[in-house]
Amino acid sequence: MIDVQAIRDDPEAVGRALARRGIEAPLARVIELDAQRRKRLGEVEALKAERNRVSKAIAGMTDEATRAAEIERMRALGDQVEALDGEVRNIEANLDRLLSEVPNPPAADTPDGRSEEDNVVRRQVGEPGAPSFALAPHWDLGESLGLLDFERGVKISGSRFYVLRGAGARLERALIAWMLDLHVRQGYTECYLPFVVKEQTMYGAGQLPKFHENLYRDAEDDVWLVPTAEVPLTGMHAGEILDGSALPLRYTAYTPCFRREKMSAGRDVRGIKRGHQFDKVEMYAFCAPEHSDDELERMLADAEATCAGLGLVHRVKQLCAGDLGFSARKSYDVEVWAPAAGEWLEVSSVSNCGDFQARRSNIRYRPAGGGKARLVHTLNGSGLGLPRTLIAVLENYQQADGSVVVPDVLRPWMGGVDVVRRDV
Repeated sequence: MIDVQAIRDDPEAVGRALARRGIEAPLARVIELDAQRRKRLGEVEALKAERNRVSKAIAGMTDEATRAAEIERMRALGDQVEALDGEVRNIEANLDRLLSEVPNPPAADTPDGRSEEDNVVRRQVGEPGAPSFALAPHWDLGESLGLLDFERGVKISGSRFYVLRGAGARLERALIAWMLDLHVRQGYTECYLPFVVKEQTMYGAGQLPKFHENLYRDAEDDVWLVPTAEVPLTGMHAGEILDGSALPLRYTAYTPCFRREKMSAGRDVRGIKRGHQFDKVEMYAFCAPEHSDDELERMLADAEATCAGLGLVHRVKQLCAGDLGFSARKSYDVEVWAPAAGEWLEVSSVSNCGDFQARRSNIRYRPAGGGKARLVHTLNGSGLGLPRTLIAVLENYQQADGSVVVPDVLRPWMGGVDVVRRDV
């Protein structure tokens, strides 16, 4: 959540920053409600102070008539306090509702732009090679090898679902296991998380109320299926004051991810690029504000190392202000080359959220040298997202005979299978 103090101090600067996102936020209304809240709080505090003063004086009063009159006056004052407290709660609810819908202002070094077309390629590692045979797209390759079963996925669950079978399921599991082990070596602590979360956890991570229509919810138990491990990882330390000397805290976790994915007709309809359920390994960090820029670059390097370990050509894009996620102030996308489809696939988005999620989740830290608790900064990054990584592996490692070579780093999880053929 954006800091109301920043709006109070310089609403024009905040407005300009949000305009870079293409957002016209109701800042005037926020300032109005904030002023009303502070005025009512001042009135309430004055009445409570008066009540406390008179209550102490009543105990020493000897004149019964005066004492009774003051007691009656305090009852009336108590009704005023209760009414003002109700006004304050109502104002705060309206203020929180407005603030909860305002995205994170972009960092100063986030490039300007309106859409993904304006994102900036920062670097590319490797060059797509020229194939010596006709490449099959992953949906044909996967079906021919018995790895992908679209028909039964739809039969079980509906459109945009699929089944991974045999070596396909094993490749998916191998990718997850290898990525988790890699991130542990990179300094992250592995977590196994719940796949459902409470509404407050969704709110704290910035998913609610903005993305309500894109989330799956169980109404009976009032829990939400996770759209990404970022959500429960944010909630890990909600409401806590962390030890500053222990920062940064770095976590990694695998979860399935569930999203409604309101897709346009005809877009990404072939294969497993876009679906309602997919796997992802996440990296996450809590750090002191002065270190978050360096932490972002570190996390980006860790995501790139994952691509490099798989031998995939990849590139890094910095997102422009108009393409940032709701909670992010600065983001990079990592894309890998899928040669059969002839396109770059985003397999990681690495973001610095500043104190935006920490304010919503009330996550602070006590500086090592002492002093007032401060909000932490949070960062997240895919490390990597599936199934697009699986797509890239299948298309980049396919052979002229229709088989797929298993990347070296995945072979320990493949039970001796080095090459996937139709009979495996």
